[in-house]
Amino acid sequence: MTRSGAPDPRRMRAAVALAARGRGLTAPNPSVGCVIVRDGVVVGAGWTQPGGRPHAEAVALEQAGDRAEGADVYVTLEPCAHDSDRGPACADLLAAARPKRVVLAMQDPDARTSGRGIARLRQAGIEVISGLCGDLAAREMNGYLVRQQKGRPRITLKIAVSIDGRVALPSGESQWITGAEARAHVHLVRAEADLIVVGRGTLEADDPSLDVRLPGLGGRSPAIAVMSATLAEIPQATKIAARDPVLLRNFADFDGLPYNDVLIEGGAGMAGSLLAEDRIDRLLVYRAPILLGDQAPGIGQLGLKNLGEAHDRWQLYATRPLGKDRLEIYARL
Repeated sequence: MTRSGAPDPRRMRAAVALAARGRGLTAPNPSVGCVIVRDGVVVGAGWTQPGGRPHAEAVALEQAGDRAEGADVYVTLEPCAHDSDRGPACADLLAAARPKRVVLAMQDPDARTSGRGIARLRQAGIEVISGLCGDLAAREMNGYLVRQQKGRPRITLKIAVSIDGRVALPSGESQWITGAEARAHVHLVRAEADLIVVGRGTLEADDPSLDVRLPGLGGRSPAIAVMSATLAEIPQATKIAARDPVLLRNFADFDGLPYNDVLIEGGAGMAGSLLAEDRIDRLLVYRAPILLGDQAPGIGQLGLKNLGEAHDRWQLYATRPLGKDRLEIYARL
């Protein structure tokens, strides 16, 4: 039970859950969630809309109307304070709505807003509390935070492997290492990404469609890119040609991309190269209960000089069963 007058973590967790609805749809904006509570009742709720506008606060305030005055506003990120031709600053909208207080999960690292949104609210006489469920909110918008810190999207590598760490048969056959449940989960991950990248080898060997094939989520297939230093253009006969894929020449092309989350679905060679270049922020390892043997390929060369270099790079932070398979999620330390 939350003591009287103290911010309620349940409301912020609800705001984080709302923010999750915008995954993969708002880049380069973060997907933010907002809940407005007056006299213990939710009077407004919203999340960042596709394309990044309207922002979560604007959606929630429109729903709340006059009931926002004197209310508590829970929002997962500091309200924006910079001017935009796409809409008013959320700090100004909140100041005009006159809530009693605004509770934030975290401050916005964007230099255009960082601290300015909080200051503007306080200048309007609104109490501001920051840091409630900050870790939870940061995990939800990790792609946006990586882009702010590193100037590039968060890069996730997805690989399906056998018990002995092999990604294909010696012949190169890799469809399918995992079962139906794991493959369905991959489609969910795709729906939450802004961009999927494959290498030329995967494109030529598998001709993947790289879309989202889950009921109700067909419209959330992300943009597509192929990475190849030698490919002149995307072959028109491929399944992805109609979706206007981008051709990336090297890993530096990731820098400055207007996306928050990039999903790599390349083969062993591309995976090894990206890992060797230390470009991967998150690993999704779908492990199947099968053995493929020593002659089967694994991840490509990593360029490690000794075993010590392999340690203290990755932290396992989540696992879950997916039918007969198991998903392991690792974060770069």
